[in-house]
Amino acid sequence: MTSELDHLSRSVLRGALSRRDFLGRAAALGLTAATANSLLSGAAFAQTPQRGGLLRAGLQGGNSTDSLDPALNQSSVPFNFCKQWGEFLVRLTRDGGLENRIAEEIGSTDGAKTWTIKVRDGIEFHNGKTVTAEDVAATIERHANEKSQSGAAGILIGITGVRVSGKEVIVELSSPDADFPYLMADYHLLIQPNGGKDDPNAGIGAGPYKVTVNEPGIRHGGERFANFWDAENMGFADQVEIIVINDATARNAALQSGQVQMINRLDPKTVSLIKRLQGVTIQNVAGRGYYPFNMFCDTAPFDNNDLRMALKLAMNRQQLLDTVLMGFGSLGNDFPINSAYPLFPEGIEQRAFDPEKAGEFYKKSGHSGSILLRTSEVAFPGAIDAAQLYQQSAAEAGITIDIRREPGDGYWSQVWNVQPFHMSYWGGRSTQAQMYATGYASDADWNDTRFKNPQFDQMLQTAKGELDEEKRKAIYRDMAMLIRDEGGLIVPFFSEFIDASGPKCGGYEKHSQAEMMDGYALAECWLTA
Repeated sequence: MTSELDHLSRSVLRGALSRRDFLGRAAALGLTAATANSLLSGAAFAQTPQRGGLLRAGLQGGNSTDSLDPALNQSSVPFNFCKQWGEFLVRLTRDGGLENRIAEEIGSTDGAKTWTIKVRDGIEFHNGKTVTAEDVAATIERHANEKSQSGAAGILIGITGVRVSGKEVIVELSSPDADFPYLMADYHLLIQPNGGKDDPNAGIGAGPYKVTVNEPGIRHGGERFANFWDAENMGFADQVEIIVINDATARNAALQSGQVQMINRLDPKTVSLIKRLQGVTIQNVAGRGYYPFNMFCDTAPFDNNDLRMALKLAMNRQQLLDTVLMGFGSLGNDFPINSAYPLFPEGIEQRAFDPEKAGEFYKKSGHSGSILLRTSEVAFPGAIDAAQLYQQSAAEAGITIDIRREPGDGYWSQVWNVQPFHMSYWGGRSTQAQMYATGYASDADWNDTRFKNPQFDQMLQTAKGELDEEKRKAIYRDMAMLIRDEGGLIVPFFSEFIDASGPKCGGYEKHSQAEMMDGYALAECWLTA
């Protein structure tokens, strides 16, 4: 409740929530008017944003192959950096709703098959050009193009037409999609001049910071954009910088020394030590992120479902959760959805470690010899330990797993979604349909298990257009069971996002959607001294 009150207090101070609304929400949480007023007064100085200075983050998840083209965003650093220089039609709120940004309004007709986006007036790109409906339409067209390599291509596949009418963009879908506005919050769909069709790598957006430094795999930086349309609520530092620090120990040291004011992906094993540092705050929050072991369903030996089932049953999930995440997470069940999602399918039996049954499936598969698993320290915190523990539990079922530790630089371009058995991480998406469309539909560019099932694809389309929530929930349950029992996905656990902020970082507010305040930490925090 404390974090919710802090967020509400800051909303009042920033003008995003009236004092009356604050008192009403505080009362709903069980506080008296006197207590609520005291909290608001006490928060006034501490939570008032301070302007100026250079705010730095030390982040894991940067590669020399990273691009400013938002369509190609894959890992953590470009995800976070694009939230500094880019602006979107909408963004996700902490309570799972949507906040309009470039989109002033979004509405539908024709049973959610036709969607109209009204573009807000007065928003400017960094090159001085005004953001128009034509820019929005071109952005959607570029990412939805069948030849696009965009990470958002899979969720936009149902678009059949995009046209402009004055300040409005009309999007036609092949079938109803009740979640369409949520799709527009995808971090690839940054609005660019002419949609990025002219130069997608130019780094010109409408966000709070202009790109000044772009050294992939090393550092990225920006300076405050003087004409940013929402300057009262974002862009408090004069400059922001992301330093790529893929090594966990080095990230911790950078925070401790004051070189950076925030870091991502603390190794759970180090949390107890880091939290003792003076002025350091551990910013952990449960969310939708998960750390999968991916098998290509179309590549031998993983094209045999008996082998896939053997490998699923040979994993001791509870041991991994306790040892690798130190309890900072929850058990996974071999589908990419947890209870943080609306319409979560309850009642699915939790898959447990069963070496005897795993051995039976392994024998039935007819496979012999070792199985190669590729991993890296950048896959997720504790990935090497997780691979070794899995190797040990699989051995109890008579399965030999060889581990290849790959270099961190290039892992996301040369191993993830390339090699047939590898470890990875996903940050989750705003809706179940979006998660499935991005990573598990047959034609998804990011289908990193090569799961291609026409029945699943049809269920996905039906769920997207189903306006009855109970019926949609039932469809989601069937989809979860299909992936769980036939897919190439092993999900040992869902993680908590574990970031940390230093003593000079103010305004940090946890967000369950993704790490670093859903990528907005540098844009919404400030230097306190």
